[in-house]
Amino acid sequence: MGQDVRYWLKGETWRLLWIIGVMFAAIVAFQRFELPYESIFSSAYRIGLARNSSSLIDDVSLKPQISNMTQLNGLNSSGPNGTHETVDNFREEKDADGNNDHLSEGIVEKNESSASKNHDKEPSNDLSIDLSIDKALYVTNISADMPVPKQVEKSSPHENITTTSQNISAPDVSALTAQPALPSMKSSQTETFANNTVPPPIAFVDPNASAMLKDVGNSSYDGKSGEKQDNLTHSEITVVEVKKMPEMPHSSVISVSQMNKLLLQSWSSPYLVRPHWPSVVDQELLQAKSQIESASMSEDNPTLYAPLYRNVSMFKKSYELMENMLKVYIYREGERPILHQPVLQGIYSSEGWFMKLLEASRKFVTKDSSRAHLFYLPFSSRNLEEKLYVQNSHSHANLIKYLKNYLDMISAKYPFWNRTEGADHFLVACHDWAPSETKRYMRNCIRALCNADVKEGFVFGKDVSLPETYVRSPQKPLRDLGGKRASKRSILAFFAGQMHGYVRPILLQHWENKDPDMKIYGKMPKSRGNRNYIQHMKSSKYCICAKGYEVNSPRVVESIFYECVPVIISDNFVPPFLEVLNWESFAVFIPEKDIPNLKTILLSIPEKSYRRMQMRVRKVQQHFLWHSTPQKYDLFHMILHSVWYNRVFQTSPTK
Repeated sequence: MGQDVRYWLKGETWRLLWIIGVMFAAIVAFQRFELPYESIFSSAYRIGLARNSSSLIDDVSLKPQISNMTQLNGLNSSGPNGTHETVDNFREEKDADGNNDHLSEGIVEKNESSASKNHDKEPSNDLSIDLSIDKALYVTNISADMPVPKQVEKSSPHENITTTSQNISAPDVSALTAQPALPSMKSSQTETFANNTVPPPIAFVDPNASAMLKDVGNSSYDGKSGEKQDNLTHSEITVVEVKKMPEMPHSSVISVSQMNKLLLQSWSSPYLVRPHWPSVVDQELLQAKSQIESASMSEDNPTLYAPLYRNVSMFKKSYELMENMLKVYIYREGERPILHQPVLQGIYSSEGWFMKLLEASRKFVTKDSSRAHLFYLPFSSRNLEEKLYVQNSHSHANLIKYLKNYLDMISAKYPFWNRTEGADHFLVACHDWAPSETKRYMRNCIRALCNADVKEGFVFGKDVSLPETYVRSPQKPLRDLGGKRASKRSILAFFAGQMHGYVRPILLQHWENKDPDMKIYGKMPKSRGNRNYIQHMKSSKYCICAKGYEVNSPRVVESIFYECVPVIISDNFVPPFLEVLNWESFAVFIPEKDIPNLKTILLSIPEKSYRRMQMRVRKVQQHFLWHSTPQKYDLFHMILHSVWYNRVFQTSPTK
């Protein structure tokens, strides 16, 4: 009997232990998935604290303070429609020379006195378009139900630019930029950010470029100044730590179609400079403007293929008026080599060839200043840099001072500059530094610039995008002109060049030695006369024109020279002669963020469309050629025409 009782008790003990174990497991599972702090006691304690805190917040006297603290910490605030607005800002940091923009991101705090403690704000550049919305977005309060910013509006002299929050994979004509939706973050990250006034950066990352981000670094160096610049990426938001290579910066892309709209609006802008006293030439320009605007549809011209132009009739009429009317006065003051000494070879040769041919022109140059429609400032930006720049100084101050002294001298000696404040003066400069060197004292001038970058202050309707031409032989500028027929071009796409800037390393990482149809290289081995490079261009359907340190590249003109369809990968680059040429009819524009999809995009172009573009490249070629003796519609005349055209459409009646 006693043994039976002992066996019975032993069995009950094991059953009891088993039940206790099951209950313990159920409690652990319950608190793990149902309680906010994963513990019965800590949850009860913290919930109690939260209730006490909420009762304090109900005190009316404390509510404004809570609201201000929310703003100080950069948290989202409610908009007028119950939505939330996320405010973004950027801080521009310039080299001592003011040449390159380096973006340093921070939080916009509505209480500016507190914001100034964390971020040094510098005045923005004198840009025609405010592109502060291009900079990276930062937020501090990140949660699963984070709202998406609805609208950010910026104004410019040309038009109001509105951006809508959406994901984009190609340039959008209706909006200059689009902010991607913000996905939720893990709770641990949320708690970390909430405890810090300044959160870590949130980079816009292209979902198609996940492989790229493993190796692409988050900073790059400006090859000219040696200054470090931070870059961000596109599309999907994530927190990444990337190394080794430059990263794609986040910026909105202004499409060529949008540039066309800005161009048209600029000519009707109320900001046009009016002369301080009248002149006969003003009336001549106003008459020319009227004739161009009312130009009748011309018959087919064997020299001008209509699809290449925005309006072939207006271009034809304007060109004829230029030939018959235009007179240019060239200042003879200034010492060589910075003034009056052209550079005729290399990648900066455009400014030199134009200077040489204009100063030798009897047709356009006049010595009678009263007859002049335009005044030419004959300096070489290349020689300015070579003679005055102090190596490793990272400062352009002495270069800018030299130009200012030159302007002070001619404005004191002649009345021409003062009559229009420089609006009827023009310069032709191909060096990368020219935009920053001329943006202050020569801002009213018509600036023909190779570095035609919207973000560097290029003004639509006033400034001119100057083609960057690489002249290898000044004695034979047309050597090796042409290429194979479309049917004989066996290479789908070709690029070769040094690893300047951030775009080219990314291009090579995706395509170098990855696909036999894509001949993408770094710097090619030297060959006599650069034959290997030239033959690749002559044999390729598409030639990749990827930006270097700046937006411009001589490959754009080289592609046309060798009859290869240019594929321009350079966000916010204003293509040459935009005033008259319809670039989308003979070139392909691909946003930098779409480099991973390069082959897919090119293959999506039907063969018939490619052949049509290649035919148009051959027809537009006449506008991109230098001749020792200028010929009708050639590069010299096209540069001069763009300057003339902008001058005509900027002319306003005197007060």
